[in-house]
Amino acid sequence: MDLLVLFGTMILFFAIGVPIGICLIFPCFLLLLVNPVTSASFLAQSFYTGVASSSMIALPFFMICGNIMDKGGISKRLVGAANNCIGGITGSLGIVTILACMLFGAVSGSAVATVAAIGAIMLPEMVRNGYDKYYATGLCATAGGLGIIVPPSYPMVIYGVTNNESIGDLFIAGIVPAVLVGVLLMLVNYIYCKKRGIKGENKFELKTALKGFWDAKWALLMPVIILGGIYSGIFTATEAAVVATVYGIIIGCFVYKEVTFKQLWVEFKSTATFSGGMMWTVAPATAIGLIFTYMGVNKAIASFFLGISTNTYVVMSLIIIILFFIGMFMQTTPAIVIFSPVLLNVAKSVGVSSLQFGVVMTIALAVGFCTPPVCANVFVAQSMTGLPMDKIVKPAIPFIGMLILALFAVAFVPGLSVGLVQLLK
Repeated sequence: MDLLVLFGTMILFFAIGVPIGICLIFPCFLLLLVNPVTSASFLAQSFYTGVASSSMIALPFFMICGNIMDKGGISKRLVGAANNCIGGITGSLGIVTILACMLFGAVSGSAVATVAAIGAIMLPEMVRNGYDKYYATGLCATAGGLGIIVPPSYPMVIYGVTNNESIGDLFIAGIVPAVLVGVLLMLVNYIYCKKRGIKGENKFELKTALKGFWDAKWALLMPVIILGGIYSGIFTATEAAVVATVYGIIIGCFVYKEVTFKQLWVEFKSTATFSGGMMWTVAPATAIGLIFTYMGVNKAIASFFLGISTNTYVVMSLIIIILFFIGMFMQTTPAIVIFSPVLLNVAKSVGVSSLQFGVVMTIALAVGFCTPPVCANVFVAQSMTGLPMDKIVKPAIPFIGMLILALFAVAFVPGLSVGLVQLLK
């Protein structure tokens, strides 16, 4: 009865379009009227503790930093560096698109921004070079998911705050899986272009490649500052976000001179709005987690999964299937703050670490950016090209398949995610 009140009200509010924060807060207080599992004052206090974390400060700063670098002419420099590096091999423009998405993801931390920034440059070039326009759009939409897989990643920040996990360790754990995803996507593109005889136009020249990377050096230096600073012990993940923001302002306003102070103020205001909405979601989600604990929901769910099987591969496969459905219907932030504590409890029961599960959940939700009905990346690509959604999703299926293959690899092979963290420690 208690769960029916909690989830029934929540689902009803979701269905009628009530803001996510209200969808989470109202059922909690309604439950207290039916069954006072805790006090209203403790529930209100948990709202505060849910967002009163220094790690939470990292999120708006990473968002500001990514937006500034996006507006500051970074994308075209990263594309130039990637293009000069790849040369004239088969399918070079598609490979350049994927590599540029990886590089831009290391700057922006956003999947949607990656699709918009790289797609605007690469889509016309790919079509002119003989790529099918539907294929090219599907490629950009899928490769944009690297924006949240490559560190720094804002879903990883949300996951770290929600589950009290080191954000710096999550960033390091995401490096190898991000490279794996990028390589698999490049393989699909190579096979496609090999069948159709699509070759690159420019031959690789070391001098040209070095010049491209030199032009993009200020952008490429940012992930080095963030990850290098965190793991050298110079600063924490939160301090790294602040340092990166200051660095981004200096590069965008004074070095590249493509960001004005007026644009800077607009970014500050939009980030403040985003952060407020984020906290409105995270705060009640923390309270729901505590209610689940008091009601024994976490144990019941773990018992349900373990009742089916205690095999790690079986349990993780079931969790991945659930994450697929969650990603298809829910935005990234509420999906993480609501479901990650419950599913993490199940994953830990079969020996999966919090770090590994954080990377698994990030990749699974990246798949959701490309699968209807939510599919934010596809909507962005559609708005840029005007093509029908079904015509974009169909050629993207092989790329989505590679994302899923990488997801299962990370879920079943712990060394792909935690190996680098253990090595550096």
